[in-house]
Amino acid sequence: MKRFGLIGYPLEHSASPDLFRKMTERENLRDAEYRLFPIKEITELPRLVAETPDLSGFNVTSPYKQAILPYLTRTDTAAATIGAVNTVKVVRENGRTELHGYNTDYIGFAESLIEVLPHTPRHALIMGTGGASRAVTYALTMLHTTIATVSRTPGKGTFTYHELTEEIIRKHPLVVNATPLGMSPDTAGCPDFPFELLTPKHFLFDLIYNPEETEFLRQGRLHGAGTCNGLAMLRLQAEASYKIWGL
Repeated sequence: MKRFGLIGYPLEHSASPDLFRKMTERENLRDAEYRLFPIKEITELPRLVAETPDLSGFNVTSPYKQAILPYLTRTDTAAATIGAVNTVKVVRENGRTELHGYNTDYIGFAESLIEVLPHTPRHALIMGTGGASRAVTYALTMLHTTIATVSRTPGKGTFTYHELTEEIIRKHPLVVNATPLGMSPDTAGCPDFPFELLTPKHFLFDLIYNPEETEFLRQGRLHGAGTCNGLAMLRLQAEASYKIWGL
């Protein structure tokens, strides 16, 4: 039996096991299973890998997509450039265990965005500066979209929410929420975004998929913008992970 899984904390609301189950049923794979591994600290990872000898690969979610980097034997070019990893292949050979890191978030985001917006806007705002934001930035750069980030903390090349003017919003028709604000169970959470400045020319993409419509997307819809949640992105990045694992 080959075991795969997801590390992060908390994990109660993850859809990853269900996606994996549907894949194994579709492909008639009977020797693979997927488990949740909620670890409160990334320092628990080496023990988890050592005590789970049939662990062949795992996905990584918040808050460890960047914190896992020092624990990896190597990372592929995309993951190294992004500075975040969401997929790990466990390679056990000659008594050694190596962890190879990859990023499939950018693949899932790019492919799901193209599904809903075949003509990607030239300018986009990304809310958040963590690992998910880095993957979105990488994907949009590949799609020749110029990005600007938004954060509560001022920084070079980053707007604060209070600096978002009508001119800035008008220039950036694509707005991506790459923060955890609004994720279940805290569904009332929402970035402090000036929704009143949106128009029907805007499109809001939220990486969150639980709930199906976050407060961020609801506000966008009420102000006339197009919207999309992160469920398709989750499915597409998962499929890319399965290929890395050889499934």
